[in-house]
This record gives sequence, structure tokens and C-alpha cells, in this order.
Amino acid sequence: MMAHPAHVMALGFGSGLSPKAPGTMGTLWAWAVFALLQHRLSDVQWGVLIALSIPLGWWACSLTAKHMRVLDPGSIVWDEIAAFWLVLWLISPTGFWGQLLAFALFRFFDAAKPGPVAWADQLYHHVQPASDRWAWPKAGWGIMLDDLVAAFCTLLVIALWRTWGGA
Repeated sequence: MMAHPAHVMALGFGSGLSPKAPGTMGTLWAWAVFALLQHRLSDVQWGVLIALSIPLGWWACSLTAKHMRVLDPGSIVWDEIAAFWLVLWLISPTGFWGQLLAFALFRFFDAAKPGPVAWADQLYHHVQPASDRWAWPKAGWGIMLDDLVAAFCTLLVIALWRTWGGA
């Protein structure tokens, strides 16, 4: 992990090295950081942080996957971190129970990969690094994309619930 700064980022500062459920650990790490910073950063600062976390995450995930020689390593969790920050930022202000609901929905969409999440997950799983010079950047974008789609699905469910559920 410490061999390159991109690895530290992509592996979620070590949260992705969990032997069990690294994606869940990465999402929990994202939630903990959000909880620590939510009252210290303005909405604009959160927006900038998240906006930067996506292209920087793409770079870190691409490079780390290339160095690991695996198109979508389970230990790469920056995708969960950036996507869950986006969810938490966009549903704020909300308390613990709203954040817990968002966590559960996001983990469901990320793990079960229904519909569009499965499409995004499989989009670049068949690239050939030996013959496609853009294979690793495609793989890195694929790593990020399915979690961004899972975040969108989470936000859609929450928006529908808030609209028609009376909350």
C-alpha cells in the first residue's frame, strides 16, 4: 500500500485491506470521515472535495489496478468512498438514522448490483491490457462508475421516499 500515494488513496487509507467486506469497510471509513468533517466544511468545500475525489480517484484506481495487474481488485475502495460522500452530502442535513438508511441502501446497490449498477460494473471488465493501451484507465473508470451509479440509485430511492413517503 505504501509503495505509491495512489495506492494509499485507492485502498481507502487501509480500509480496503480488510479481509472481510472491504467495500463495506471503505464505506464505513467514508461515513466516519464525513461525520468528522461535516460541520467543519461548507457545502462549497464539500462540493470541491467530492468533485476532486472523482478524477483523482479514477487516477488512483487506474494506477493501483495496473500495479496489482487486476482489472477490478476488491481491495480498491476509493470508489465507495467518493460515491458515499456524494450521497451523504446530497442528503444533508440529516441525522444518524437518515445516514444509516443511506448506508444500507448504498451497500445494497453496490453489493447486489441490480440493473444499471450491473451494467456499469461490467462495462470495462473485458478490456485487454495486452492489446488495449487504454485498458487500465478504462478499468479505473469502471471501478469508479458502478459506485457512482449505486450512489445515483440510492439518491433516487431517498428522493422518492422523501417525496411520497412523507419525510
